[in-house]
Amino acid sequence: MSGASFAAQDVDERVEALLKRMSLAEKIGQMTQAERSHASPEDVKTYFIGSILNGGGSVPGENKRSDWVGMISDYQHAAQSTRLGIPILYGTDAVHGHSNVKNATIFPHNVGLGATRNPELAYSIGLATAKEVAATGIHWTFAPTLCVARDDRWGRAYECFGEDPALVAEFAEPFVKGLQGDTLNGNTIGENRVIATAKHWVADGGTTYGTGDEGYAIDRGDTQLTDEELERLHISPYLPALSSDVGSVMVSYSSVNGKKMHEHKGLVSDLLKDELGFAGFTISDWSALGEIPAETNRERVVRSINAGLDMIMEPEKWQEFITDLTAAVKAGEVPMERIDEAVRRILLVKARSGLLENPVSPLALSAQGDSVLGNDEHRALARQAVRESMVLLKNEKSLLPIEKKSKIFVAGVHANDIGFQSGGWTLEWQGKSGIETQGTTILEGIQAAASTVTYSEDGKGVEGHDVAIVVVGEDPYAEGWGDYRPAPCEKCKPMSLSAEQRQLLDRVTDSGVPTVVVIVSGRPLMVSDQISDWQSVVAAWLPGTEGAGVADVLFGEYAPTGKLPVTWPRNLAQIPINLGDEDYDPLFPYGFGLSY
Repeated sequence: MSGASFAAQDVDERVEALLKRMSLAEKIGQMTQAERSHASPEDVKTYFIGSILNGGGSVPGENKRSDWVGMISDYQHAAQSTRLGIPILYGTDAVHGHSNVKNATIFPHNVGLGATRNPELAYSIGLATAKEVAATGIHWTFAPTLCVARDDRWGRAYECFGEDPALVAEFAEPFVKGLQGDTLNGNTIGENRVIATAKHWVADGGTTYGTGDEGYAIDRGDTQLTDEELERLHISPYLPALSSDVGSVMVSYSSVNGKKMHEHKGLVSDLLKDELGFAGFTISDWSALGEIPAETNRERVVRSINAGLDMIMEPEKWQEFITDLTAAVKAGEVPMERIDEAVRRILLVKARSGLLENPVSPLALSAQGDSVLGNDEHRALARQAVRESMVLLKNEKSLLPIEKKSKIFVAGVHANDIGFQSGGWTLEWQGKSGIETQGTTILEGIQAAASTVTYSEDGKGVEGHDVAIVVVGEDPYAEGWGDYRPAPCEKCKPMSLSAEQRQLLDRVTDSGVPTVVVIVSGRPLMVSDQISDWQSVVAAWLPGTEGAGVADVLFGEYAPTGKLPVTWPRNLAQIPINLGDEDYDPLFPYGFGLSY
């Protein structure tokens, strides 16, 4: 019996009818999520796998829309050929646009959106992202991230809207509704929307430096707070998402007061589900059960499922998970009631979202889908987001805006690299320089706006120009690889400009040409010792593919309105620093931002 045959029945009745017919193997299959390169359509059919995802950089074929639609169609044909015909739910990290797919629109990362102070913009970005995701046949994105960045040494700080829980909360509801619609009910997938995920539950942005797991400095570490502080800082931003009927919640790698969230029944089952009334399903993070301190994988499985995890993301070792959970249920280590609750939640989301009627989005199967991915409307929206995210930190003698007829000198590799300006989670997990995807670099935006532009990566040849624009910043990174680490070390992330960038800036400023510095980064960089040499400074964050939005601000097409979503420290010794701290004396305070 296929899901479509239940169309005339009440959703709850449809799900209960399915649940009553399911074997233990079919139920545990629904609780299993495998990675696309480690599970074939035949595996879906054999093991009744309920969900497939792709890791960052894991793509089918040539990473074209047709490749994605074809792959997901193959998975769905396999799923629908099973006894009950329940479609798979396919998930991806579309965290700043459909960022794993070539030529999609890449929006600014969340830290930049927080700087806009424009939640309505987040709704529009959620809607545009949902359309691009649906056009490739994907049903579910692991977004929005509702972390509160309390320590910018954390390599995921740019995934947060800011350091203030009230700011994060303002973006939660519109982003979820942009992705899903006003409610998960109403055939979300058939209406070119996707299922959203609030993550990472809970307090992933509050971990203490030095407690990181897996060799990281702070990522996956321990958040050490009172219950009152936990609620005020890290739980409150989730409430608007929960009231907006978010379909799923991803649980954090991190711990709270020494207990891993993936085994924290008090915060997952008791608080999130029972007290706060979360009606969707919970999902683990990538291979996260392996970090639960236990002697055997089976014990980790038992503790996580009994804590309230409904679907387990085991990208590679999904067969081992199925074996362990099956044995645990038969041995009475996991109650059948807990299995039924998990499967019921998963099936309800599948039914309420319209997945049973539309295993592949109608948009993906139509020619209209070709006009969605990276279209002009979405790129214009991304350009608007870039403009609104720019924070003007300094502007001596009103150097900005620049007169378009000026002789302009542009320097720095970050000026001409979409990979640098997009950051992590862009085509690859960690991101990289030199990615090949449609978009406009900051340099190209400047060249399109001005009549006389000279570009030099190393800053040589600046003499004789009216103004210099030097674009500097961080290399791309994601998760724990981006944690602050002082030199010397492999893959150091010093939160300061490199020696080469400092030399470049000195070369330009020593020439006497008035200098505008554009900082491309996922967090504040330590610039106190050099900023006095620069006439103007703009924080551009990680703007994505539409670098012309930066030029719009530099040339006065749009006066800067962005406000700092995080505090900008004077030096590393001040970190962690947040608004409201005692002895609060940053270089630039939270909420700071000049205009013309």
